[in-house]
Amino acid sequence: MKELVVVAIGGNSIIKDNASQSIEHQAEAVKAVADTVLEMLASDYDIVLTHGNGPQVGRIVLQNEYASAVTPAMPFDVCGAMSQGYIGYHMQQGLEKVLRARKNGKRVVTVVTQVVVDKDDPKFKAPSKPIGPFYTEDEARKLEAEKGYTMKEDAGRGWRRVVASPMPVEIVELDAVKCLMNGGFIAITVGGGGIPVIKDENGNYIGTAAVIDKDLASERLAEDIDADALVILTAVEQVCINFGKPEQKSLATMTVEEARRYMAEGHFAPGSMLPKVEAAVKFVESKPGRKAIITSLDKAVEALEGKAGTTVC
Repeated sequence: MKELVVVAIGGNSIIKDNASQSIEHQAEAVKAVADTVLEMLASDYDIVLTHGNGPQVGRIVLQNEYASAVTPAMPFDVCGAMSQGYIGYHMQQGLEKVLRARKNGKRVVTVVTQVVVDKDDPKFKAPSKPIGPFYTEDEARKLEAEKGYTMKEDAGRGWRRVVASPMPVEIVELDAVKCLMNGGFIAITVGGGGIPVIKDENGNYIGTAAVIDKDLASERLAEDIDADALVILTAVEQVCINFGKPEQKSLATMTVEEARRYMAEGHFAPGSMLPKVEAAVKFVESKPGRKAIITSLDKAVEALEGKAGTTVC
């Protein structure tokens, strides 16, 4: 039987930097994603796709704020839904174009996905999830003063706005995703970690201002669909300890015990590499025989074959 793989694509794989914001740049970046997915399909894996939305949802929020004098700004959860729609649209177009060119009959469908969070999650009181573009420290301090944003330095790459990042509890559209999988579709789901919702006393879903980490939501999804592997794609080929220091070391493998020790020692940046390692550990521990891999987009297939990336075991 084919291995079922959840592939979590970072939002920065589609918007790499301030020079790559245009729709044309994003469409070109999606082509690289499509080529990698096709290579996985050719290697006989079944795939479910997830993606980040940090840069994209941040820009949607900015657009809303700048236009608020002429049209009401959308709430944060709606901005997340908008990002799911447009990123999924680009991915569908890019993937289906490549699939048609290779005469592969697979179709791609985006599911606008809600994810339940606990309204009492303590992370609502400690914002940590980066969204939007990178800023200099001076720009960040100005935004704190003018907009009331919480700004934090992000792994040496610059300063970004951070918002609450509660843990995913339940994927509302899970049955729809399973139905698509069983029908032979490639599903794109829990985009940006999913639209965060809480349940009221009547069981109704209500959107809330937060960003669920897409790697932790992808892990929740991978468990719920009984995936064999979770592949988390990021900007680097391998996880490093002592990142950015002279003694920096890349890791080809990392046991759960080693990962826990490295996390406790502070090797991984919150909102960046830390949730990726947390998600990998949680998935590996959830059932014997499961594997989690952290690597870059161009090394994804090699990593599944054990020839690249960092495998958590």
